[in-house]
Amino acid sequence: MLLLNGTNLHKSFSGETLFQNVSFNVYDKDKIGFVGVNGAGKSTLFKMITGEMDFDSGDLTKSREIKIGYLEQHPVSDSNQTVMGEILTAFSELTDIELQLDQIGIDLQMQNGDVNTLIARQAKLQERFLELDGTHYKSKIRSALMGLGFSEENFYAPLSNLSGGQKTRVALCKILLSNTNLLLLDEPTNHLDIDSVEWLENFLDNYNGAFIVISHDRFFLDRVTNKTFELENKKFRSYNGNYSEYITQREIERLSQQRDYDWTVREIHRLEEVVEQQRRWKHKKNKKTHTLDNTRKMIERLEASLVKPDKSPDSVRFRFKACQGGAKHVLKTEDLSMSFNENLLFKNVNIHIQKGEKVFLLGPNGCGKTTLLKILMGQQEPTFGKYRIGDNIHVGYYDQFKENLNRDNNVINEIWDEHHTLSQTEVRKALALFLFKDDDVFKDIKMLSGGELARVELTKLLLKDVNFLIMDEPTNHLDISSREALESALYDYDGTMLMVSHDRYFINKLADKILYLTPNGVVEFEGNYEDYLDGKEKIAELNKTDDIVEEKGIEYKERKKLIAEKRKLLNRYTKVEELIEASEKKIAELEKNYYDPQIASDYEKLSEISAQMNSLRLEVDKLMEEWESLQLQIDEEN
Repeated sequence: MLLLNGTNLHKSFSGETLFQNVSFNVYDKDKIGFVGVNGAGKSTLFKMITGEMDFDSGDLTKSREIKIGYLEQHPVSDSNQTVMGEILTAFSELTDIELQLDQIGIDLQMQNGDVNTLIARQAKLQERFLELDGTHYKSKIRSALMGLGFSEENFYAPLSNLSGGQKTRVALCKILLSNTNLLLLDEPTNHLDIDSVEWLENFLDNYNGAFIVISHDRFFLDRVTNKTFELENKKFRSYNGNYSEYITQREIERLSQQRDYDWTVREIHRLEEVVEQQRRWKHKKNKKTHTLDNTRKMIERLEASLVKPDKSPDSVRFRFKACQGGAKHVLKTEDLSMSFNENLLFKNVNIHIQKGEKVFLLGPNGCGKTTLLKILMGQQEPTFGKYRIGDNIHVGYYDQFKENLNRDNNVINEIWDEHHTLSQTEVRKALALFLFKDDDVFKDIKMLSGGELARVELTKLLLKDVNFLIMDEPTNHLDISSREALESALYDYDGTMLMVSHDRYFINKLADKILYLTPNGVVEFEGNYEDYLDGKEKIAELNKTDDIVEEKGIEYKERKKLIAEKRKLLNRYTKVEELIEASEKKIAELEKNYYDPQIASDYEKLSEISAQMNSLRLEVDKLMEEWESLQLQIDEEN
């Protein structure tokens, strides 16, 4: 089924064309990745699809069946709701039915109103409740919130207390669970850790609808898409296949365009020489010739058909140079630990990084990766432990939050403040490598986009004389071409690196060692991201009870107690699962009886069955809450 059709869409701002002749179809099973440099107009096209923005010309046709869910890149919520309350607004019909059923149950018990009318109304509501899969919607909400990195204790936190990234995850969760058949997702992985991105990949893989996702995460695009839209140089193209397949097709297409262009240019030059020869022959013989006119017409036709290959958009191009010297042992930490208000973040962090190593620090959001980097930079004091950076090791730090940028500066002065010995030409040359050209160098820092701020930070880092790069999420807000340029620069870098990133493509290309941060220390993996996946079970081993009880001070009796408690926990977990399964089976049997034509007029029997079903549903809800609590406890121990 065709959900959406765009034909020859055109959009301009202040007389400057953003894109033109954009035509596309979106069918009900399309899984579309939308790529292009920052500023190409991808988000603008999304806003045109949702009706938030008008197009200048063209036609946009939507199916009557279309139900769109739209995640903006920077969603803003001033809601006074809690996290759970905000998600529940996507299920307003179900929550309204539950309230009505509760009231009918009370009215039946109190004999308020006509019993037959109440039971008929109850039956109709219960039928609609089942149609909407009402028996499972709360467990779906909990599963989605946990998949997106929320712990159960955060479910009822006010939205006003959340960070921007957490609010984005709430908005994403609400949209994913809404009744839609076309999702428009603008940079959905920006605030997700790797585990949450993998959860989202699984969700989209099983999503029974279409989606268009704007993303610069190549690993993610390869996993979830079967079609690719490209917006580049004001032109729109559509390709079948995921990101890697699109890159292959685009390269073949560009090579073909270049080959055709080169052949046409050569042929025009050849024919021009023929024309010159024919002209000289005509002049010498003093004769008319139709051949000369025909050749000129051939040249005109070729010139009319000549299509110059698309110019690649401007992209970042630079190289990091490490200053010479420095100790062999670049960084050593001993039992580093960090707590906030007696809440342990991590402990026993022991790291040894040697000269030339490219090390990535991974772990879920909130585990302390940024805090650990700030400790190593001397910006925070550890609760316990120590670290040492080797002699003649000069550190360059990339801060994902850009806290070291002066918001009152403009771009060129921000660079000059740290590198005042450079001439204007030298500063402009460095900025030009990161696409700040002409008057762009006078832009105010506070007015820059996330991608532009990242490029300013990289410019400052490029000009520093360092041999140890510590970088916190350097690919955030960078488009694909800028990520590839950064990858290339770091691949060729002969210094030492310690990186935090959730870009799996980036990690896989650069890493020769991965450290996974847990509350009890780090687990080390030699190799890149694929090697890390192969050895991932080591992470679970670190937190197993058998490992924990081997720590100093834990006696044999305490070990036995821990093992017994764990066994008790697992037994209760199994028992609760069995109770849920049994209750749901009873509900299914009661529902079957409820709709039995033989008792359709037996209102007393129907009322009795309805009361039993309501009681069982309440019991299942309580059991589900206990099951999820037990699941969390087991996960923490494992």
